Amino acid sequence: MLSDIIYNHLVKYYDDTYEDIIILCIGTDRSTGDCLGPLIGYKLSYIPRIYTNVHVLGTLEAPVHAKNLEENIRNIYSSYKNPFVIAIDACLGKLERVGHINVAKGSLKPGSGVNKDLPKVGDIHITGVVNIGGFMEYMVLQNTRLSTVMKMADIISSGFITSFWKLFKQKEKLTTT
Repeated sequence: MLSDIIYNHLVKYYDDTYEDIIILCIGTDRSTGDCLGPLIGYKLSYIPRIYTNVHVLGTLEAPVHAKNLEENIRNIYSSYKNPFVIAIDACLGKLERVGHINVAKGSLKPGSGVNKDLPKVGDIHITGVVNIGGFMEYMVLQNTRLSTVMKMADIISSGFITSFWKLFKQKEKLTTT
């Protein structure tokens, strides 16, 4: 399950040297294929009310996209004390990979699927393969099925909800014993 993979990455890489967790949901609400990040941000926007050290950036109302990514990265590192950044973005891939979700250690390079030169970001990252790549990428993103993106957003946001519950329950047990 995706929640187990996210949880295992959090346990392995999010340690006591970090204070805040930033979920950086990259994308725009103006392109069906690129709205995976903002949809996830929208679905997780209530999380900071439950876990005060978790912050969600990039929602449908305030997306983090190519034009404001660098500013948002600067704000993260100036506003939060030693943040652990989880970057989320849509990507293009092979036909047989459409619908797959990848979780990995390290940063992601937003915009690489559409040949944009944007800064790398993230201590861990999650990408969702929303459509096929290789040609006419902007057109492909514009013509991506919303149902594919919505299903992936549901799965990823549910994965976060479950993993945070397990992570903070575990941390609570460790501090009370």
